[in-house]
Amino acid sequence: MNAEMSSEFVARTEPFRRELLAHCYRMLGSVTEAEDLVQETYLNAWRFFHTFEGRSSLRTWLHRIATRACLKWLERGGRRYLPAGIHGPSADPTGAVDRLPEVAWLQPIPDDPADVVETRQVTRLALVAALQHLSPKQRAVLILRDVLDWRAAEVADLLDTTNAAVNSALQRARARLAEVMPTEDDPAGPVDQALLDRYAEAFEKSDIGALTHLLTEDATWQMPPIATWFSGRDTITRFLATRFPEIGGQRMVPTMANGQSAFGLYVHDRPHALHVLTVGESGIAAVVAFHDPELFERFGLS
Repeated sequence: MNAEMSSEFVARTEPFRRELLAHCYRMLGSVTEAEDLVQETYLNAWRFFHTFEGRSSLRTWLHRIATRACLKWLERGGRRYLPAGIHGPSADPTGAVDRLPEVAWLQPIPDDPADVVETRQVTRLALVAALQHLSPKQRAVLILRDVLDWRAAEVADLLDTTNAAVNSALQRARARLAEVMPTEDDPAGPVDQALLDRYAEAFEKSDIGALTHLLTEDATWQMPPIATWFSGRDTITRFLATRFPEIGGQRMVPTMANGQSAFGLYVHDRPHALHVLTVGESGIAAVVAFHDPELFERFGLS
């Protein structure tokens, strides 16, 4: 490829990079793996750019390459998990917790300020976690049809199958998603900033009473790579009450992940956990606290 064509390739394809990252992330549940496959997508697209004849849009062509790369990756890899996808909640908030670092855990993805509300909604943590319950083919069909709005014939051509098979896979994927997708009342508009401020203050002051008033009655609390998780406000606050005295000197730094409000929690100025919140009209309905200090650098927090 000559210099002129290389410049044309960069100019025409670079605007799609963030969109392709979100697509690969939805497919894989891992932002680390998604970044690797976006790089692979651009490398393959660069190699074959001279063959692109414009029969489809450049955006569609790039998504075809990315989807094939994701499906190939998923052939040799397993699904990504949140603790609720492994077993039920613990009823013992004072007992020991199980840490399972060997499990391939779901990862959060940092928000891009340029993302529109619709884009953020389709990277929400609960949706990406639910997608992991689908087979790779069902996952691809549902994302291509319902998120990217591809025609059945386009998906069939990509997957080397029939329109009828695509429509059947889409029906099964939608049905399975309805089974595993939690009901959320998270509003599409801005979250109450005062509520977020009170959440941060409750941690910084180790005020379990204040935190109790912010959680919904049926809230959930997950902490990958800890497999133990809790459901219900009373159980959660009893669990946290046993931990707050141990991790004093806390500081919360706001950020955004998966289109949701989030905080980086520091303990004695050291990264401790990234909290991703699901906030509804009645309070905080779910918290996933990712105990992975490496995420702080990815989110620009360290």
